[in-house]
Amino acid sequence: MKKTIVNFLLILSTLSTVLTVQSCYAQPYGKGIYNENIPYGNATSLSISTNNNVSISITPTTSGTLSTGTSDVTVWSTDVKGYKLYIRALNNNYMDNLGAQLPASANTNPAPLAVNTWGYNTNGSNNFVGISAAEALTPDNLIRSTTTPVSSGETTNVTYGVKLDMAKPAGNYVAYVVYTAVPQTN
Repeated sequence: MKKTIVNFLLILSTLSTVLTVQSCYAQPYGKGIYNENIPYGNATSLSISTNNNVSISITPTTSGTLSTGTSDVTVWSTDVKGYKLYIRALNNNYMDNLGAQLPASANTNPAPLAVNTWGYNTNGSNNFVGISAAEALTPDNLIRSTTTPVSSGETTNVTYGVKLDMAKPAGNYVAYVVYTAVPQTN
């Protein structure tokens, strides 16, 4: 019996760390939302966390076996206009097992995975989409957007799916995934 382990190593980023800005500020006069919990001129905050990396154990069959794992991404934001949460692969969108590659799904809309591909969704179903990659110069995939502050935190469940058959060698397939939270200050 052939056993394969799939690992997703998750990386978090926020706009403030990407731009090395310590904090964001509330809207300038006339641009913000009145009567919100962040007065004009006060600093707003944005932070992001995930519960862990995802590890999926899968025993492939000749026709392909689907296996899933979930990551919980929580964003806290006091920005009066909310935030957007994006996902992408760090460098490339295939998983690597010592040179054996497992490509991301070509699905642009949620659908069942083809054999020997992987993808993600945010609804916990068995339908998945592929992930964009930094090397392809494609935009990050938007997975959540809010228009109000979430100072107590808001969690998005990201489910990863992998469908493998016996053609792929056993081993540890690894993908690096980046979650980015961006405040909506304008």
